[in-house]
Order: sequence, then structure tokens, then C-alpha cells
Amino acid sequence: MTSLNTWDIHGGIHPPERKELSNRTPIQQPPLPARLVVPLAQHLGAPAEPCVTLGEHVLKGQKIAEATGFVSAPIHAPTSGTISFIGPQPYPHVSGMLNAAIVIVSDGQDEWIDLQPQTDYRAMLPAMLLELIRDAGISGLGGAGFPTAVKLTSQPARKVRALIINGTECEPYITADDLLMREKAAELVAGIEILAHLIQPDQVLIGIEDNKPEAIEAVRAAIGERDFLLKAFPTKYPSGGEKQLIQILTGEEVPSGGLPADIGMLCQNVGTCVAVHDAVLLGKPLISRITTLTGEALTRPMNVEALIGTPVADLLAFAGLDSSKLNRLIMGGPMMGFTLPSMDVPLIKTTNCLLASTLVELPPPPPALPCIRCGECAEACPASLLPQQLHFFALGQEHEQLKAYNLFDCIECGACAYVCPSSIPLVQYYRAAKGDIRALEQKQQKAEHSKQRFELRQERLRRAEEQKEADRKARAERAARAKAAQAETSSTASQDDSVARVQATKAGLSDEQKKLKIEASMAQVALKKAEKQLAAHATPELESQVTELREAAAQAQQALDKAIAAAPPTQALSPPANDDVAKKAKIEAAMLRAQVRKLEKLESLDADQQTELSRLQTQLATAEQALANAQTPAAAPAKPAHDEALKKAKIEAAMLRAQVRKLEKLDSLDGEQQAELDRLQEQLDAAERTLATAQGSTPAAAAVKSAGDDALKKAKIEVAMKRAELRKAEKAGAEAADLSKLRDGLASAEKALHDVEATASKPAPELIRGDKQPVNELTRALKTDVAFARADLRKLERDETSAANAIEAARARLSEAERKLQEHTDSTRMDAPQA
Repeated sequence: MTSLNTWDIHGGIHPPERKELSNRTPIQQPPLPARLVVPLAQHLGAPAEPCVTLGEHVLKGQKIAEATGFVSAPIHAPTSGTISFIGPQPYPHVSGMLNAAIVIVSDGQDEWIDLQPQTDYRAMLPAMLLELIRDAGISGLGGAGFPTAVKLTSQPARKVRALIINGTECEPYITADDLLMREKAAELVAGIEILAHLIQPDQVLIGIEDNKPEAIEAVRAAIGERDFLLKAFPTKYPSGGEKQLIQILTGEEVPSGGLPADIGMLCQNVGTCVAVHDAVLLGKPLISRITTLTGEALTRPMNVEALIGTPVADLLAFAGLDSSKLNRLIMGGPMMGFTLPSMDVPLIKTTNCLLASTLVELPPPPPALPCIRCGECAEACPASLLPQQLHFFALGQEHEQLKAYNLFDCIECGACAYVCPSSIPLVQYYRAAKGDIRALEQKQQKAEHSKQRFELRQERLRRAEEQKEADRKARAERAARAKAAQAETSSTASQDDSVARVQATKAGLSDEQKKLKIEASMAQVALKKAEKQLAAHATPELESQVTELREAAAQAQQALDKAIAAAPPTQALSPPANDDVAKKAKIEAAMLRAQVRKLEKLESLDADQQTELSRLQTQLATAEQALANAQTPAAAPAKPAHDEALKKAKIEAAMLRAQVRKLEKLDSLDGEQQAELDRLQEQLDAAERTLATAQGSTPAAAAVKSAGDDALKKAKIEVAMKRAELRKAEKAGAEAADLSKLRDGLASAEKALHDVEATASKPAPELIRGDKQPVNELTRALKTDVAFARADLRKLERDETSAANAIEAARARLSEAERKLQEHTDSTRMDAPQA
């Protein structure tokens, strides 16, 4: 049935058709080529992978390459022969680059494999029918090359409202689909029925341009009473585009960036439908296609049904190529085709035309001129784009603007470039811009993928580190539990051994009975230890060991029972005293003593550390008191109450005395340290008075003693301060006169200290100088010179701006001073009397 209800598309052009060159003769069968080159990438998606080996003999229709992904298609042998090569071969692409292919040397027999037609395909499951189409290696024969099985695999939620069969063939020169519809209309309709059965569309629409009246009549006759809707519409380029054809036949537009499936449409080329018929009803894979051989450089333009992999040179020779006339060899039509760099390339599944043009027929375009903003390109664009703006954005590589202006809706039909009065190759700019954007997006996706991989790796490492830490803690806990269990077992063993010995002694056992009791106790301890290990880690070895230990303990206990039954014990002694309190007190005192010593070893304490030290010392005194009480026998007479006050006074005085001594050891005291020292001395004086009172001294005697102690302490502090000042001045390299004054002050302070010590209640310390000799003035002066010279040299060496001659002079000065000091020291030793 036929309907004239069609719609029009925006833009479009009417270039010379030139179809009469090749549509006047039937489809021809070219001779079988001696050598076929079958590329592995004849479709969109992943290339196929060879499944044959070199030297293998294959039959016509045999699978020679497997699909490697969901968007892929297998490859089959176009004829019978031998696999002679697998590797890079010439490939039909504008770049002229090689591509992987399988080379078959024909044996001339053209022998088929055993075909398995499925005439009753309606009884097959849809999945099996779809798999059959996939295994046949069918891809779109209209030029895009998208695998047909992938296109037919629609989502269940997307109902296919219309199956659209594309018989438009709008591009000039090409007549392959026209001749196919004329001669294979029945096969076409049968293929459409298979597709309709598979996808169950609401309606089937067949679109053919009105410049193919013979094809329209042939298809109408083949449809017969079927409910397929054939629509013939006016000729316009590029009405054969998928989105344009949908708009012409249904009046609906595919949304920008969308697919026909988004609006419930599915398009298939007429050649694809015939290939589906051959695959299902004849069992033949896709190994050949109808191709137009045309152009004024050919003496016999025609359409041929050529095998995939046939060299282009063989086909052109069959069509009578006149090499002297050939200017350009184009694969495809003049609008969307591309120039082949060589005739060595093979025919592939998407090759619908080979155009051998002359120079007069397709002259080279004139040089491009600047855009005059005429707007003709926008009027001709079938996708309603703004080619002029896209051109400017492509020149400036403004990718975001290109995407905003829907660059990827461009079907690269070439209508804009065809009408451009400035001869600007607009499509070439668009193709380059698309390539740049795709490459940039691939880089971004790769970078994002790398980032995700890095983040996942970091997460894995973090989890692994956490697991390691958890394992380490678990091991530490197990080790701690094992150590505690071992210590408990050892302690239990020793206690049980001691208890057993004591009990044996108390019970009045004989020597033999004591020995048996100890052995029985030790066997029980070993059994308990093994049982704990078995509970923690159950192994066959531990189980057998526990069994043996249990038997040994039972035997030891039986021997003990027999010995006691033979000779019962005679007497028992009173139980021993319990030492648990004393042990605990000892442990606590030892721990506190260790903490106090650790803090006392620090050179300088801050306020918090000083407070902590005081607290620990108080706790230590309490612990020592508790230890003394625990070690005191219960029968000992109670100590008087005033002993507690005496002990507390002693402890407080000792703590204050330690803090004062620590401050007195410092070489120099600042203001805060001096104030702290005075405060501690006052507290120490009060503590000593309290201690004297607790010891039973009279207040008068305590006051006299305290006054003497104050004077002694002040004298000691004065000596310490004078000594610190002297050391500080010597380190700073002070003048000799200042050093002399400081030494005199130190001597006076030491004399005052000796006088106070003579009158104090404490015995005067015995002053022992040892073998040190007094330092005379000359030695002191020479040492001072050495110190000054060394200080000056170090200062110059630290200064980066110091001159080299100044540093050398300082070094010479230091060497001279050291030499003089050494000579004086040697002479002094020689003059000293021998012991």
C-alpha cells in the first residue's frame, strides 16, 4: 500500500544526480579474485580477532575472526582457499594507514561450508534469532557500518513504534540500493518480515525517493497484501539521513543529541534487510555486497555483487578503467565519500560505491575565501544548525561553544560546503573539531579513570594499613594474654609447689609422700597450662598433649593417694601468714619510686611536672608507710601516734630540700627562678622547724638551729650565684679586670660560707682540693687570650661576609696564643717539684 502523506525537512540541496551512468544495466558478477584481503575492522566498534592460523584451508562462509565485544561483528571467508597472511594490509581510509587483515589465496573452487537455513524462524526464540543475525556478521550496509544485532537489541521499556526501511539512496552517482530493490525486492520484503517478527513494531514504513520508479514498483509488487507502508517522496539531498528520513516519513524529529530509539524508531537499510534474509532463510553470512562502479573514467559503469576483500583495482579493471582519464578515486559518493590514496585497498562491508572521476567531471574546488556571512550554509543545513558560527568556533578551537551549538548533530552531508560561495571546506573543519573534542574527552576520561584508580588504590592501602594495625593489636593482645597466662601459670606453679611443700610439712608427710604430692601438683599445673593453650588455639598436637598430661596427672594423684593411704599423716601445723598485702605494697612503692626517679632526672621542670613530682613523692611516702605497716608483724606493739607526724614532716622536708638543691645546681638563675628558690627556702625552713618540733626539740633550740641553717643556706646560695656569674663571664669572654673582680667576689663568698659553717651546728665539711694546683695570674691571662682569639675566629667564620685575610689573621692569632699557653704550661710542669 502507498501513502503520499509525507513531510519536508529544513534545508537540503539538489546536486546533479548522475545516476544514469550505472542504473541502466543489471547487477554483474565480477570474476573470482585470486587473492582477497579481509580487514578485521569493517564495522563500528571493536575489531574482530582472528580464529584461524597461517596455512589453514578455509571454506566459503567459514568464520575466520570472532567478535571481541558487544559492539563488534565476526568476519567470514568470502571464498575457499588458504590463509597466507595475518597482519597489516592496505585499508580504505583517507589516511592511507595500514590495518590488520587476513589474506586468503583462493583455490578457485569457491566451495561453501554446510549451510543451515532456518526457514521456520517464527518458531525460534527471539534471542536465538538475534544470535543467528550476530553470528552472520551483518552490519549496516548503508555506510555507517553499525552492527545490526546491537541495533536490534533495544531495551524492553522502549517500545518500537515504527520500523523504517531506508531505500532513499539520495547521494549522487550511487545506484546500489536502486538495483538491489529492483532485482531482489522479494528478498527485501522477506528480510523486513524477519525484522518485524523480531522487534514487533507497531508499523513498518518503507521510504524511497521518487527518482527510482522501477524500484518503487518492484517493492510495491513484493509487498502485496502485507501491511507495510511504502512512501515515495520528492528527491532532495540529504533525505537519506536517518534523522531526516524519520522526519520525512513521520513528521517527528529526533531530539538533539538523541537517537531514533529515544522516540521509538528503528531504521535499517534495504541492503541490511537482504543480508538478514540471506542469513536466516539461506544460512549465508555476509561475505558480499552490491557496489556501484561509476564515473566517467570507466568505460562500463555498472553495479556488481562483489566479494568482501576483493581488491579495488580488480573491480575497476572489470568496469574498464581508463587510467589516463582518472583524476580522483572516491569511495562513496561525491558529497560524503573520501578520496582513496591507492587502488590496493580491498572492498569492505560499507563500500557502496567506487567513483572514478575525471578532472572535468569533478574539478578541484577553488581556493577558500573569507566568509561573507551570506547565510546560505544555514539555509541549506538539514539539521537546522548554524554552520557559519560553527566554522568560527572551530577556527578558534572553542570546544564548549561548539558543543553548545550542537556540533555533533551535524551529519557531515556537505550541503553547507556545496552552497558556500567562498568555497570554504566547512565539513573538514567540523570533522577536525569533532576529532579534537573526542580526543580531549578521551584524555579527560583517562585522567578521571586514573584518578579513580589512584583513589581506589589509596583506599586499598588505607584499609590494608588498618588491617595490619588491627592484626598487630590483635597479636599484641594475644601475646599479652599469653604472657599473663604464662605468668599466672608460673606463679600458680610456684605457689602450688610452695603450698604443696608447706602442706606436706604441715601435714607431717614422709619424704616419699612429700615428693609424690609435689609431683601431683606440678602435673596439675602443666595440665591447666596446656588446657589454656588448647582453648586459645585448638590443634591436634595440643589435643594429644592435653590427653597425655591428663593421664599423667591422674597417675600422679593415684600414686599420692596410695602413699597417703598406706601411711596417714601424723600432725598439722598452723597455717602460714598471708604475705599478699606486703607484696602489693612492695609493687606499688617500686612503681612510684620509678616514676619519681624519672622526673628527677629531667634537667628542668615546668610547673605541671613539678606538681606531678610533688604528688608522686607524697604517694611514694604513703606507699612506703603502707609497706612498712604490712611488713610489721601483727604481734608488734603499736607505734605512737606522733610517729606519723614525724614521718610526714620528714617527707615534706626531704621533698623541699630536693627542689632547693635542684635549683642551686643551676649555673645562673633568672628572676623567676630566684623567686621560686626563695619561696622554697622559706617553705623548707618551716618544714624543718616542724620536723624539729616533731622530734621533741624545744622551740628555742629549734629557732637557734633554724637561724643557723638560714645563714648557712644563704651563704651557699651566694657562693653558687658568684660561681655562676664567673662562669658566665668566662664563657662570654669578659675583660680580665671584670673576671678578676668576679673571682674576688667568689673568694669572699666562699670565706663567708666557711665562717658560717664553722659557727653552725652542722660539722664543717672537709675541704679536699685533690691534686689541683693553684692557677697563677700569667696562666690565667694566657688562657684568657686563647679564649678571646678562639671567640673572634668563630665569629668571623660564622659571618658569610668576612674577608679571607681577616679569617687567616684570626687563625694566626689563635695559633700564637695557644703556642704561648703550651710553652708556659710545659715550663710550669718542669719547674714543679717531683712527688
